[in-house]
Amino acid sequence: METINAIGRRKAAIARVFVSEGNGKITINKRELETYFPSSILQFVVKQPLNTLGVVEKYDINVNLGGGGFKGQAEALRLAIARALVKINAEDKPALKAEGFMTRDQREVERKKPGRPKARKRFQFSKR
Repeated sequence: METINAIGRRKAAIARVFVSEGNGKITINKRELETYFPSSILQFVVKQPLNTLGVVEKYDINVNLGGGGFKGQAEALRLAIARALVKINAEDKPALKAEGFMTRDQREVERKKPGRPKARKRFQFSKR
């Protein structure tokens, strides 16, 4: 099997994934998954699509990850892995879609407006 690539985005984070056959090693920006995401919850989020299909020890995953915070990065990586698994085997798509891993969460930060402290917040109104 040749290398399959896919992309995942969430908020400001972008994950580019390269999946090849191997023994379950996940490398993010030339670092191990456990060192890049010390939180076990984020490690779980990243591995969710692999656990759903039961292929954790089947593929080696190499990732270029940038932008955003750690939560956004983990969810971008989850989407990218799910997309790559569907490219490998299209029959897995209904299972991943049912879990919600195929949907791109399109919510972005709203821009700050001029004359206001934040996007929607206003300065305190003074009548006199």
